[in-house]
Amino acid sequence: MGSEHSDDKADSSAALALKILVAGGFGVGKTTLVGAVSEIRPLRTEERLSEAGQTVDDTGGVDHKTTTTVAMDFGRITIRSGLSLYLFGTPGQDRFWFLWDELSQGALGAVVLADTRRLEGCFPAVDYFEHRRIPFVVAVNCFAGSRTYGAHDVSRALDLDRGTPVVLCDARDRDSGKEVLVRLVEYAGRMHTARLLDTVG
Repeated sequence: MGSEHSDDKADSSAALALKILVAGGFGVGKTTLVGAVSEIRPLRTEERLSEAGQTVDDTGGVDHKTTTTVAMDFGRITIRSGLSLYLFGTPGQDRFWFLWDELSQGALGAVVLADTRRLEGCFPAVDYFEHRRIPFVVAVNCFAGSRTYGAHDVSRALDLDRGTPVVLCDARDRDSGKEVLVRLVEYAGRMHTARLLDTVG
């Protein structure tokens, strides 16, 4: 019985949970991505868009959108045995950005969702993570009717630092979203290792 107890402790200590942010502009698909990949029922803090909010929220290009995240979305996905990701979707509107500093504490990295019809919507997220040296990947959400750009074109348009990954995805599809997260974990792992070696050296 004692050995079973110690085995349980070993299993729990071997498990690794990483914090990931999902960011981007208003209506770009953050809530959709978290909901699609999460293996638990996602926590959502959505409220209906009001007439008052129309004066401060740019709904151009997302006229069908009826709700908005006002605090965060939360979900969890197991990437492989012993490795889970806790996903925190950030609110997209300017007036909720004060929450980003709190949400980014302890994050391994971030996914910045982009819509090629409104690329300017993800500029603030890109700037935020670059200035705080938080590794991120740009995931281009392929909306119906949006123009297809190559990764290089998107990278140039967003003026990304060299080496920042750009991937195409469908935020509604679990496998597609999981692929983005795996890419982020691999990239962030390399970045953190390189910085650690620079510090030691």
